[in-house]
Amino acid sequence: MAATRRPIARAAAVATAAVLGAAALTLPAVADTPADTPAEGDAAEAPRAPQAFALKNGTLDWGLKKSFRDYVTGMARGKIKVTGGAKQAPHNGVFTFTGGKGTYKMTGHVMKAAFKGEVRFVSTVHKFDIRIADVRVHTKGKTGAIQADVSLNGAKQNDIDLAVLDLSGVTAGHGPGSTMTFKDIPTKLTAKGAKAFDGIYRKGQVLDPATLTVQNAGPAPSPGTTPGKPGKPSEPGKPGKPGEPGKPGKPSPKPSDKPAPKPTKPAPKPTSGAGGSGGRAPSGQVAGGKLSWGLKESFRRYISSGGGVTTAGGAEKTSAGYDFPYAKATWDADARKIDASFGGSVRFRYQDHGIDMRFSDFKVRANGTKGTLSVDVKTPAGTNDDVQFATLDLSGVSYAAQGDVVQLRKVPTRLTAAGAKQFESEENGSPYKKGEKLDPLTLALALSADAALPSAPSSDGGAGTSGEVGGGGGDAAAAAGGGSVGGGSVGGGGGSVGGAGSLAATGSDTPSGALLGVAGAVVVAGAGAVYAARRRPLRPHGHA
Repeated sequence: MAATRRPIARAAAVATAAVLGAAALTLPAVADTPADTPAEGDAAEAPRAPQAFALKNGTLDWGLKKSFRDYVTGMARGKIKVTGGAKQAPHNGVFTFTGGKGTYKMTGHVMKAAFKGEVRFVSTVHKFDIRIADVRVHTKGKTGAIQADVSLNGAKQNDIDLAVLDLSGVTAGHGPGSTMTFKDIPTKLTAKGAKAFDGIYRKGQVLDPATLTVQNAGPAPSPGTTPGKPGKPSEPGKPGKPGEPGKPGKPSPKPSDKPAPKPTKPAPKPTSGAGGSGGRAPSGQVAGGKLSWGLKESFRRYISSGGGVTTAGGAEKTSAGYDFPYAKATWDADARKIDASFGGSVRFRYQDHGIDMRFSDFKVRANGTKGTLSVDVKTPAGTNDDVQFATLDLSGVSYAAQGDVVQLRKVPTRLTAAGAKQFESEENGSPYKKGEKLDPLTLALALSADAALPSAPSSDGGAGTSGEVGGGGGDAAAAAGGGSVGGGSVGGGGGSVGGAGSLAATGSDTPSGALLGVAGAVVVAGAGAVYAARRRPLRPHGHA
């Protein structure tokens, strides 16, 4: 009797796998016994359970982040558009991506599914255009990701993991027609996803839960072999007239008695002035580089007294400020000209004082003894592109290359009127004025792919990078009278604070004893830095 029951149970398990195979997304197995192992004493081998299933009619319900949707349609006065098969629930609800197709493999519980639809977030007031398209879901075991093509203002990232999925606490619900639903899957933002939102959110940010629905379409077809194209048959001879033999086909060419031509000489390797891979680029071409700049050391200290600094897009903190990655550049030593652009961004936030400033898209224009530094500046009042932020004094630099590297080292910089305007508040104007000394700037360009760029200049310690910070001179006196936040009294603390110190790097809200003194000076000297953030906040409190 037992021998009869085992094949029946076996067949039932196989049938269950065929109908509900996708359930193994969260279940360890469909049957305890391997599907291809017959029960002991069976007269014939049991049928083999499918190891892969096709999926159809899938949907992904996901709202990305509710507070972001509310921000787009509210404060940003923007619009959300869904096209190509995507839908949005009423009252600014979640999105549904439709037409899901894919496969599920029992081994490793690997699922891949692609969905139709695109979602676009647009705000002309706050100047952003974010697109999410070509949405896919892939899982393995109890982890997975939502993948998509994402673009920000035209800058596109293809096939990125936008959000990670945690399936460890999710169980499958069963519906009609072999439908499986995995409801409220927790999701978190990835680093590349954060980049798509221009630094508004950080890696690990909790997003809206996702609900995945798929339908089993039966066993997935086994991959077949594609036959190769047959070769051309040889040309047959033409038939002759009746009574005459046919003409033979074309014979193969006779071997030539002439010697083979001599091989041509290989092209000469490029010399140091000829460009090419590993060689030095000619004047006007640059292979790489970086920009080192700290804005203003006393400003960094002030932010670090109660706020934090974050970098993104390849920018890195250093002991004297920040390094920004190379984007593009041209260089002409004879004309003494450099036109260089750098990526990355640095963001200064001091929540208690309402400060949120982000600097990005750095451009250096050098011509002889003069130059400018332009940046994009984003504050809660909006974004100002290509602000001529600082003037450069290039009277002491050389445009000549040394060891395939051009370096403009520790160039003095001063704030422009347009730069000072970025710190304005309606009540107190700007705490910084035109001509204010900023941190020196160092630009390095590599003229060959293997040229080693010099390390960033180190901080000059408590004296400040440009000599005016922490000296207790005119700036300190101005600070005591309610002047510049960037004055000596604010920057008079330890040199490590606000540079590569841990407080600036982590954004800790717990200042040391020295920083409490700095914060006290800020209350007297720096209230003016509570600028446009108090005027028109970009995002509602708690949005991020």
